[in-house]
Amino acid sequence: MTERETRRMEAPSNAPPRVACIGEAMVELALDDVAPDVARVGFAGDTLNTAVYLKRALPEAHVAYVTRLGTDRFSERMISFMQAEGLATDLVGRSHERVPGLYAITTDRAGERSFTYWRDRSAARQLFEVEPPALEDLAGFDLVFLSAISLAIMSAEARAALLEWLPAYRAGGGRLAFDSNWRPALWPDRPTARAIIEAAWRQTDIALPSLDDELAIFGERQEGEVLARLREFGVRSGALKRGAAGPLALDGTPAGPFAPATRVIDSTAAGDSFNAAYLAARLRGLSEAECLAAGHALAARVVGARGAILPREETG
Repeated sequence: MTERETRRMEAPSNAPPRVACIGEAMVELALDDVAPDVARVGFAGDTLNTAVYLKRALPEAHVAYVTRLGTDRFSERMISFMQAEGLATDLVGRSHERVPGLYAITTDRAGERSFTYWRDRSAARQLFEVEPPALEDLAGFDLVFLSAISLAIMSAEARAALLEWLPAYRAGGGRLAFDSNWRPALWPDRPTARAIIEAAWRQTDIALPSLDDELAIFGERQEGEVLARLREFGVRSGALKRGAAGPLALDGTPAGPFAPATRVIDSTAAGDSFNAAYLAARLRGLSEAECLAAGHALAARVVGARGAILPREETG
């Protein structure tokens, strides 16, 4: 048993939860509709967004971000941003040859987003292929959170190693939360994506899928088909995100109705923020209905502002 595993088992039941969020932190350029030659520079990424909102919603938790960055000024600023948000950065590896990924975001009048990416040489693509971080570093965490994007950016060897490591981690008391966040351009083909995402679902303790993503990945047409397939994969807990219709509890708990957002300016990070508030409520021991309501409420606030991460005072 590793030192981290021993620490988790010996920790008192009321100890603050330890959460590791794994993925790619990117430089975000948000184009200004009024001044098209101006772009706001920020930092985001699906699991980073979740990590930030989770730490805000559950300040007592130890929330670590697990990724790789460069040694350039953008990487330094990104680490400072994470630390300012209270995230632990000791599991952020550094590369002297690579830099963070970059994306530009535009939104239409309905708040729907479109992205342009520059991430092929991102340092995060070396996750668990070049150390640090190593998979053993995750053993002491109560909860590991990752997404299909996290899996897609890894090498095939690193991804396989992570999926092979998860059963022992879960047998030791750890839990996996997973979001099948779908970016088809990151995968070599759809069959590969389906196989890897299915493998992740089969080891997931807290599932956070979006209905649209699941329909797109697996080719189903109806919500009922998605729910039946997830049950066949062994998914029993979590939430199916359905946008304005509100989330659905995967364990069958009745909840809602959920009021739609009062305004939609930018849908960026709607699902990421839902994940954070939902997980924070779960870690606090709230009821499933309360967890769903917390996730929906934060997502409704996030879509009413531009960018992935709200100013701290607007998180609520």
